[in-house]
Amino acid sequence: MSSGDEAIRLAEERAAATKARNLPQFDDMPVPGDTANLREGANLNDALLGVLPLVGVWRGEGEIVYPTIDGPFRFGQQITFAHDGRPFLVYEARSWLLNEAGEVIRPAAREQGFWRPQEDDTIELLLTHNTGIVELYYGKVRTQTSWEFETDAVIRSATAKDVKASQRLYGVVNGDLAYVEERAMMGQEMQPHASAHLKRIVG
Repeated sequence: MSSGDEAIRLAEERAAATKARNLPQFDDMPVPGDTANLREGANLNDALLGVLPLVGVWRGEGEIVYPTIDGPFRFGQQITFAHDGRPFLVYEARSWLLNEAGEVIRPAAREQGFWRPQEDDTIELLLTHNTGIVELYYGKVRTQTSWEFETDAVIRSATAKDVKASQRLYGVVNGDLAYVEERAMMGQEMQPHASAHLKRIVG
């Protein structure tokens, strides 16, 4: 069995309860829509086999902590990894703050971008944040189910926080998606900022 076939088999096992769901679609688009379900829509591009386990929609909770805030704070989050048959993943993360009882306080951070695997096994990650920050990360596949990144460039609008650099580690562990993010910002050295544990709801 090839590594691609094995990756698809494992994805089938992980998605036993969610394989019937996908992203909402417009039925009058003149080009293929994005899909977060490997069973529907365009075929996955071979360039994406190294990130195949991520394809889907994930939802759960996390924590934000940093010396310049009064936290830690709990947050809820949904992350979408989708594709349209071309050699990149479409990425979107939406977050909301939670109180101690787990009730929603208000919408929080949003980020959108693209994961772009390259022939030399690096991955370009481009992210745009609603807070006025644009980041370019370079990363790599660590294992079949984990990926790590660090920023190569950070661009800030005049009203954005003073972010200098960031590092991220993503992993699919026992069928769930987990990540940790470190940031150097607001005059602080690189240190933990956010982490989350998310369960698959689509794909």
